Amino acid sequence: DPNGPDRHKSVFKEDESIPFAFRSLLKDYFRSGYDRGHMVPAADAKSSQEAMDETFFLTNIAPQVGDGFNRHYWAYVESWCRKLTNSFSDVFVFTVPLYLPKQDPDGKWRVTHEVIGNPANVGVPTHFAKVVLASRPASASNPRETEISTGAFVFPNESIQDHTPMVGFKVDIEQVEKAAGLTIFSEAIKRGSKDICETTECALTVRRFDDAQKNARKAITGPRR
Repeated sequence: DPNGPDRHKSVFKEDESIPFAFRSLLKDYFRSGYDRGHMVPAADAKSSQEAMDETFFLTNIAPQVGDGFNRHYWAYVESWCRKLTNSFSDVFVFTVPLYLPKQDPDGKWRVTHEVIGNPANVGVPTHFAKVVLASRPASASNPRETEISTGAFVFPNESIQDHTPMVGFKVDIEQVEKAAGLTIFSEAIKRGSKDICETTECALTVRRFDDAQKNARKAITGPRR
């Protein structure tokens, strides 16, 4: 396509490479009250239409609160991750759904989460993490030496006010690794890397595309004077 990939040409689809017993289904999300949230954003897959289409497999999707999160704050976080490529040579982004415990009134900690589908089939994460690693030459005089920056952020799967500081969600990488049961980075990388919020600004740009589109539609469909 000479105009590049278009997400409006992509459709959500079940991943038939996954055994049916473990597969997310389109009907699971129907009237669930949740958005089908991308883990790898479609906007990160603009190399081809095929690449963008692949981000719409349900294996790349998790239930996310729509208003105030998937369509807003989470989208700003995704944009911030993309913009890291403006100041770093290489950027790696890990998106991790999490099911975190919450302390109940009796003082005990429990993991409680909704499951959507009929029958219940897809767990709704309580939180989502973004873990980033960015690298660039340490200096112009010594381009072969690499400066590595890392950071981790954990966001609740709920509506978040637009101007809530991103740094308030920053956590140690080890916290995400422990919660997810994953080793994301080696100890050597974690010890030898700089804090991403010290080497770049950890601040979000708020752009409410959906509101602008709604207003545009209202203007188009509004009564003529």
